[in-house]
Amino acid sequence: MKLKKNIAVSDTGFILDPSTGESFTVNEVGLEILNMLKEGLSFDEISSRITAEYDIDQAGLEKYYQDFIEMLNQYNLLEYK
Repeated sequence: MKLKKNIAVSDTGFILDPSTGESFTVNEVGLEILNMLKEGLSFDEISSRITAEYDIDQAGLEKYYQDFIEMLNQYNLLEYK
């Protein structure tokens, strides 16, 4: 799973889908996850980096990640190989 190539993401967490004109904003953790998805990292790799950098346990991150991915899917921002 990766962020679609046409999705623009700014350094401040502003997301633009040029195909629909919709825009969104994400917080700092969401922005990091988006950037890691753009790199094609797996959940395990993302989890490892986020739990090392932020004060969040594995269970909390899994819940946040699942909700975040669900939101990205809802807005059709992800592509699957």
